[in-house]
Amino acid sequence: MAISLTESAAKQIKKQLDKRGSGVGLKLGVKKSGCSGFAYTIDYADEVHEGDRVFEQYGVKVITTQDDLAVIDGIELDYRREGINEAFKFNNPNVTGMCGCGESFSV
Repeated sequence: MAISLTESAAKQIKKQLDKRGSGVGLKLGVKKSGCSGFAYTIDYADEVHEGDRVFEQYGVKVITTQDDLAVIDGIELDYRREGINEAFKFNNPNVTGMCGCGESFSV
């Protein structure tokens, strides 16, 4: 079971944590949402709770719960700039479908 980061995503996470001034890493999860079932959640992690799973690459930690890992296992988190737009991209091998607007996904 694993979560991986591209170097670009790791740099962006580190930049955001440095700007914030605190935090141990990025909290990545999912919530029930939209017409397809799930949506990704991203937040700062100020601590690691018992039972959390921690993955580290390029000196950056990504923290998730065991329950969420069942849906996002194998995901690669990327960060891309395309023109004036920039955002995290989720390359999740478990996704079997997405809603038309791209907000939610199913596994």
